[in-house]
Amino acid sequence: MAKLVFRGSGKVIENPEEIKKFLKKYGVIYDRWGVERLPENLRENYELSEEEQRAIIDAYREELEKLKKEKGYITEDIVVLSEKTPNLEQLMTKFKREHHHTDDEVRFVVDGSGIFPVKIEGEIVEIHVGAGDLIVVPAGARHWFELDEQRKIKCIRVFKTPAGWEAIYNENEKATMND
Repeated sequence: MAKLVFRGSGKVIENPEEIKKFLKKYGVIYDRWGVERLPENLRENYELSEEEQRAIIDAYREELEKLKKEKGYITEDIVVLSEKTPNLEQLMTKFKREHHHTDDEVRFVVDGSGIFPVKIEGEIVEIHVGAGDLIVVPAGARHWFELDEQRKIKCIRVFKTPAGWEAIYNENEKATMND
């Protein structure tokens, strides 16, 4: 279940409707799709075959198609970060750097949890997400990603174009999702 933590003031918002309402003012979408429909083996497995990845995506086909139609997204995939991920610490070093994208960053959390710190009106607001949470950070929003104490997360990612997902750290430095 999501929560917002305001780093400056220490304020915390845990009510899903309040989270949704607050984030919406800044163009960030938050929703709950839940994970109850997924069999336990698909939720807890962090070494997914292509068939298992497709089964997860298919379980959310209705929601994904609606989101794609509303926002112009065209493709989706699965991303898994855990102790089994090769070069996890190197990846996390890149993800923890403040950046933005020319495309929205869309994540639906299938299992695990993480934190998306986002700059909102000069303050850093940590968006803590867990299994069943959907977050859409709009193009241009300065943010980064951190694993929490669980050190694992599995998400469906949705894109307009894979190239739109380039992380732009500053005007002279870019990284693609394959770096």
